[in-house]
Amino acid sequence: MHLETTAGAHNRRMDDLPTVGELPLARAIVQYRDAQELYGRHRQIHDIGLAVVTHGRAETTVRAIDLGSAGSKYLNLASELVILDWVYDAALARLKAMASVARNDTAEDTRQTAELRRYCFDLALRVLGRSGFTPLTRPTLLRIGFRDICKDLDLHESATVRIVTAPGEVAHVSLDYDANALLLEPVGRWPCRATEEAVREVFGESRRRSASFGGAGNRWAYEVRFGVPVTFSELHASLASIRSGLSRLAAHFEPDRHRSVRRLVATFGERRTLDRIPVPVGEGGLGQPRMAVH
Repeated sequence: MHLETTAGAHNRRMDDLPTVGELPLARAIVQYRDAQELYGRHRQIHDIGLAVVTHGRAETTVRAIDLGSAGSKYLNLASELVILDWVYDAALARLKAMASVARNDTAEDTRQTAELRRYCFDLALRVLGRSGFTPLTRPTLLRIGFRDICKDLDLHESATVRIVTAPGEVAHVSLDYDANALLLEPVGRWPCRATEEAVREVFGESRRRSASFGGAGNRWAYEVRFGVPVTFSELHASLASIRSGLSRLAAHFEPDRHRSVRRLVATFGERRTLDRIPVPVGEGGLGQPRMAVH
């Protein structure tokens, strides 16, 4: 007669469960955070945090192509995995072929690279249009909207707006896409009284507080939190407030430069990439994600 204790039976049943699931991710369109990117520079102006996986499985480091920059990325998706959609095998094969041709070009921003970026971003807009506004897509939508603001106000290689607040002192402004909060990091003295007073004047005392970035060096920043949008219209309104506030800060500290930027924007118009995403008629709340795995 064979006797098995309750604990023994429980352990046997648990052995039937794998420690890590084996999920092939090639063809998946995934959303990633800065912390999940390996071997690269974060917050590049063309990146949108949405990528097509070309090689890899969920339990390993995957190789992917960002749908904004069309740049190759190595991502660690083991701790968090968000899948918004999938592409067909034919689309993945075409994407790989176009990326291969673009990599073999010696000059930057060649016709092949530009064509690849257009193809990738068109794919991103279609995915976001299919998925609609959800808690999962909100960070990507904010990232694309803030990217437009950076290009209009201070176009350079990083997704930040730089404002000279005093001789030898610069505030680097970035956006926390998850919390929808501006982070104004003074490069120089801390605390920076001039920056603090200007932030209070533009954004209001109730929405300003200090926040630590953490990590090495104990970097600090002034944080301005906006309400978390729950519809496309609220997201547009939030980005409009961010744009207006940053313009006022730039006008306060750098009036000559602000006037030049304002003339350019008035001539060519504000970048409004999010307007290219179709919004369902009567959209007033949260959509449903197509697939999400956490």
